[in-house]
Amino acid sequence: MILANADPVEFRLRTNRKKGIVLMSGEQREVHSAEELSAAVADKKVGQITIAADLSELPMLRISPGQILRAAGERTALFFASGQDGVQLSTNNQLENLYLHTDQDRRALFNDTSMDHLGRFVLRNLSINGVVQLLARDKVRGGHVEVEELHIEHADARNYEDRPKGYGVEVIPGAFTLWNQQDDPTVTITADITGLSAGHDGAPVFGSGIFISGAGESGGRLIARRLETGAVYSDGGIAPGSPDRISGGIFIVFGAFVDSVRNCRQVTTYGANDMVLDNWGAVDRWTAEGKITSHGASGIGFVNFGTVNALVVNAPIETFGQGARGFNVYAGTVHAADFERIVTHGNGAVGIQISQPVGQIKIRRGIETFGGTGDSLVKGVVLKLSAIALSIKPGGAAREVDIAGGLITHGRGVTPMEVHGAIGRLHVADGLTATGEGFDTI
Repeated sequence: MILANADPVEFRLRTNRKKGIVLMSGEQREVHSAEELSAAVADKKVGQITIAADLSELPMLRISPGQILRAAGERTALFFASGQDGVQLSTNNQLENLYLHTDQDRRALFNDTSMDHLGRFVLRNLSINGVVQLLARDKVRGGHVEVEELHIEHADARNYEDRPKGYGVEVIPGAFTLWNQQDDPTVTITADITGLSAGHDGAPVFGSGIFISGAGESGGRLIARRLETGAVYSDGGIAPGSPDRISGGIFIVFGAFVDSVRNCRQVTTYGANDMVLDNWGAVDRWTAEGKITSHGASGIGFVNFGTVNALVVNAPIETFGQGARGFNVYAGTVHAADFERIVTHGNGAVGIQISQPVGQIKIRRGIETFGGTGDSLVKGVVLKLSAIALSIKPGGAAREVDIAGGLITHGRGVTPMEVHGAIGRLHVADGLTATGEGFDTI
């Protein structure tokens, strides 16, 4: 964007915090060819580059500090040569109204980690084929990332071997990865992300979908004011029965602190060990407006190892794989959780399983399971579980559980509820119903 009264050749640095616009001193240049674009991004005197034509067979492009790269019209496409990465950001960069296309397993958008600081990255109205990978590592010791309307059409992050590890598993990074990897706890990356989506129904991105992380419990932090997503479809591509690897549709990893997560549309995972929503970090309020669906074995609708103050799911959670549970708290806590409905269909697919103390749990339209007993992945170990609607494990506790719509199981010998921990107050409207046979063995 150019100020109406700015000099046509040079203008001073100005930041519009409301719109997230960064304007740097420098020339404005319009380009019409791959050669002109390569020359412009390499010229530090150029502040804004306007691309006036779709360009093909591009080499990797490094954007100089302070440069803005934008389309002349509503959308311009940049097709990078096979085997090439796409756009490398440096510091204080803005991309707007572009379609970036690389091979699915290449980085379509990434950053130069030899810079001391990200400055302010502004990514607006982008469509991407390929992986988005923004990292604070090597020399990078700070910065801010703003995203407004970014869709990843196709991507494959499964071959990126740098993965966080914890709770007996490693996590495959995402089609969109924002990760502070600095061990120094004084290094902070901040973010404000809206309109982020990935994949399509039946055509997921591979790996995790959206991955936000700090550097662990004692390392550098990632602090986000908002993470607001559209539809996300992902498939980790993990072999069924693998005990030590997981992925997630939306994964908040340790060292990440988010004020508000809001899933405005559905989130769906397709593979084994694919968590739909997973939290290892700290989230003040997490709201899901669209349906939460898992199709793979040992997937979980929402699993928590960190802290969530308030969780509100305004659409059903439904899982279809063996051992694919609806809601689990294995570590950390959830202070208040409000669900519309939870349904599971596989053997070993528990509706709700609580292994840690939590606060209030509310279900508006009941919990229903259709499976029997089967294998399920629990903290890196495959265990036999029964598809119990509500399970409070030893060490688990809930201050209050309020369920409307009942607890219903259909599997042979599967009871609607088990309590090996503690419940302060329990209210179940519409009863507990076990329609399966085989209770003479219990």
